[in-house]
Amino acid sequence: MPECLFCRIVAKEIPSKTVYEDGEIYAFEDINPQAPVHVLLVPKKHLAHTLDVTEASAPLLGRLVLAANRIARERGVAESGFRLVVNTNREGGQVIFHLHLHLLAGRPMEWPPG
Repeated sequence: MPECLFCRIVAKEIPSKTVYEDGEIYAFEDINPQAPVHVLLVPKKHLAHTLDVTEASAPLLGRLVLAANRIARERGVAESGFRLVVNTNREGGQVIFHLHLHLLAGRPMEWPPG
């Protein structure tokens, strides 16, 4: 989708600080971090949000979590803890309509969020 910000980042049309990349996933530093570690993980294939996930695309969500675990270990926050956030639609806090995970860590997380 040419108008999608994250699609343009994945296509390297917009610069980002790459954290991880493979054939299906691109992870990069959030430009407005909400924690000392704040990485966005996006599927390279455009899915607007979790409601677009089908049986065929479901394994991709597992790979996103595996990539987040890898990044958490590499950043040294896996053992102390981290939060994975997925927002769906406007009232769920979604601003960019390309499915993405927020990996947040490096400080205590409070509950409830938001």
